Amino acid sequence: MEINTDVLIIGGGLAGLTSAIHLSKLGLSVTLIEKSAYPRHKVCGEYISNEILSYLNWLELDVSELKPTKISQFEFTTPHKIAKAKLPLGGFGISRFELDQFLYKKALSNGCSVIIENVTDVSFDNELFKVTTTNQILTAKIVLGAYGKRSNIDQVLSRNFIKKKSPWLAVKAHYTGNIANDTVALHNFNGGYCGVSKVENDIINICYLADYKTFGKYKNIEEYQQNILYKNKDLKTIFENSTPLFDKPITISQISFDKKAPVENHIIMIGDTAGLIHPLCGNGMAMAIHSAKIATELIFDFHNGLLSRSQLEKRYSKEWKKQFGSRLLFGRTLSKILTQKKTTNLLVGLLASFPRLLPLIIRKTHGKPIAIN
Repeated sequence: MEINTDVLIIGGGLAGLTSAIHLSKLGLSVTLIEKSAYPRHKVCGEYISNEILSYLNWLELDVSELKPTKISQFEFTTPHKIAKAKLPLGGFGISRFELDQFLYKKALSNGCSVIIENVTDVSFDNELFKVTTTNQILTAKIVLGAYGKRSNIDQVLSRNFIKKKSPWLAVKAHYTGNIANDTVALHNFNGGYCGVSKVENDIINICYLADYKTFGKYKNIEEYQQNILYKNKDLKTIFENSTPLFDKPITISQISFDKKAPVENHIIMIGDTAGLIHPLCGNGMAMAIHSAKIATELIFDFHNGLLSRSQLEKRYSKEWKKQFGSRLLFGRTLSKILTQKKTTNLLVGLLASFPRLLPLIIRKTHGKPIAIN
């Protein structure tokens, strides 16, 4: 069977596009399949830690062209308490609408082939992948899974997390209004958390995670927000003094924070496809980009005969765990603690009284600046 490309990437979000850009920079032929046309909005917190800036610069991606909002402060509130801290590395706010389009154009200019179709099946036989879309069949020696939080591909692969229902859904919209430009805030409410920060063009991004148990008691999003989110006075002030830019919020359901294997059926999983970090840790975008770098460098060694497939998969799984395992575990642990109202207020009160503690927690969920060899 004819090999269509060196590497085939399923999914064109941050991880998929970054890996496509990196692989093509190294001279490999890359085909990326994405189900949605660019540009498009995605449910996302839209804050990125500065830890990935050196890597983006090496890829010749100058995100300053997009005029992102510079972020240096973090704020965490409950309905009754507030804690603040300076972000150790700082970060920036940029919408997925702008950033994904920016990366997409760079991938095209690097010679990547981008196909806008749905993937319906993936199989592996005799050291070769066969990927079926709605209109064609493609083959490659390497496939990267970068299709996000959940997909029909997860069902095709019978991944463990997809077999059980998740209690979470997410809601996101853009607004105009007046909040601090330099602050990313996480606001706690009964049954969830809401991230608020500015992106480019003075736009406010509001993205929250809610549990079905609480959400299901209300007829619609607006009623839910007014009855639940507004009990946090800081959130109520933001919503009441902001004007929505979307006709209606965008949502995604069945979000799972369960463990996900970084390699499934020989597919190298990157970004949220390999493991979704809890919004309490607020650094999923940087993790997605970093995971693309890890996978790409190992794939390049495999392509050049320096690693066998087995060695590639073991090395990637080990490196994924090393870089992100403790962050994901910390996020899950913190989430369990903060689902209890009393412990949440106690913790935030403690952080407010001892402000040096919050930067220590932030460091547990963020990485060091990415080293470029």
